[in-house]
Amino acid sequence: MNRILVADDDGTQIFMQRSLLESLGYEVQTAISPAETLRELERSRTDLVIVDLRFPQAADGLELIRGIRRKFRQLPLIVLSGWPDDLYGAPEEELVTRILIKGSVRELVRTIAELLAGQKNGS
Repeated sequence: MNRILVADDDGTQIFMQRSLLESLGYEVQTAISPAETLRELERSRTDLVIVDLRFPQAADGLELIRGIRRKFRQLPLIVLSGWPDDLYGAPEEELVTRILIKGSVRELVRTIAELLAGQKNGS
């Protein structure tokens, strides 16, 4: 079973994403801060990470992206944000696998399936 880490400081978003992903058969772990996200990645196997950008500020999310990439270079990393413009054009944009806008459920589901299938196929 694929394991996904969802990181967001909004409890409602965590609940909705966890419910959706678990209904699709994924094992889901959650984190509510950048520090907790990095600790969870160190502690257990994760196949894909979904992070919010603002924790509560975009600078916090940008630092989290850099922190993830320092230790987990190949891990698929989706930024799911209501404010993706904070990432576009920033150096961290090149460090993420995909940028999605919150609320794009079909696109999120499709993207997760695509990225996890790519891992199995060795791409």
